[in-house]
Amino acid sequence: MPRPTAFHDRTFERCKSLLYKEWAGCYAVCRYDTYHEREYYALRHAATVMDATPLYKYELRGADAARLLSRITVRDFSKFAVGRVAYTTWCDEAGKVLDDGTVTRLDDRHFRLTSAEPSFAWLHRHATGLDITIEDTSRELAALALQGPRSRDVLTNLIGAAATDLRFFRALPTRLGNREILVTRTGYTGDLGYELWVENGGAGELWDAVFEAGRDHGVLPMGLDALDVSRVEAGFVLQGVDYTSARQAWIERQFSTPYELGFDWMVKLEREPFVGQDALRAEHARGPSRRLVGLEVDWEDFEALYDEFGLPPHLETMTCRLGVPLYADGGQIGQATSRTWSPTLKRYLAIGTVRADYARAGTAIEIEVTVEYERRRARATVSKLPFFDPERKKS
Repeated sequence: MPRPTAFHDRTFERCKSLLYKEWAGCYAVCRYDTYHEREYYALRHAATVMDATPLYKYELRGADAARLLSRITVRDFSKFAVGRVAYTTWCDEAGKVLDDGTVTRLDDRHFRLTSAEPSFAWLHRHATGLDITIEDTSRELAALALQGPRSRDVLTNLIGAAATDLRFFRALPTRLGNREILVTRTGYTGDLGYELWVENGGAGELWDAVFEAGRDHGVLPMGLDALDVSRVEAGFVLQGVDYTSARQAWIERQFSTPYELGFDWMVKLEREPFVGQDALRAEHARGPSRRLVGLEVDWEDFEALYDEFGLPPHLETMTCRLGVPLYADGGQIGQATSRTWSPTLKRYLAIGTVRADYARAGTAIEIEVTVEYERRRARATVSKLPFFDPERKKS
């Protein structure tokens, strides 16, 4: 049975839909109202607050904390500055992705790692002989995602002028009353945003203070349904949907490598040995066989398929996670794993994986569309990710 997070009494009070799902063993709101659109538009035009507490969180302390992270992830943390945050992924010995998450350097000897799946045993397995302690704070540390174009205004009201100087993927330790909180300029929406980290005992106080600070800026609570639409627009992958962890994969085609997921930019091969290094070096030399891409479905084609049956085009307003085949030159060349209508871009978007020779932006392919139980195909075009990338996200 799921457990409540430290914000549950606050989210339950506002959740009129009573629609929850399980996220990492915790209750998580799907949407607060009957529909998620109000939350989505608040995200893109004002500000939203989402309970991100279910993320797994680990505190790595000791002289070898950076060394451990460099050993198990594809990035090099040996010269990572205090106050920086990084997005990274980690692999098994075969170079297949296990998970992805963020790393924050809090001081010379203290890092925080977040992950989608439990990673405590994996960390300990590779910490033998190192000067390090590993603490699982997943259930002791609460997190709020404050996102949207007005989020900086809300944060300034909350902690003062220091909010205006916080750069993209940086961390700021500060205080809220008598409580220590950590603010990171991070998020999963592709918009200007922050994540606020506090011990469970200060969760209610933080929630109330954020909404008070955002009272004049249209801040609303947001659930996972609106988040799912925004992360597709931002081109962010979701484990278990757009890729399968090597821990859960059963056959070769279910595994993914960082190069196949478009994480080339984060893989640092020429350094001290790390898990999966040899396999990734070999793949880098020969090139990946598949690539994760963005797709834009041709609306006129899509509409015409429904028109044949005398029906208006039907789209789920939320993100569809049901995978469908992708075709080109008479055969299947991949699959689309996340599909959504973008209210901001007014386009039907998808994230998918295709054979590498079809991954170039502008390539014309086809996507399977089922209408009245008949499987048809609509044209689609490979697109660069992200689809949505506002200047305010990094400025």
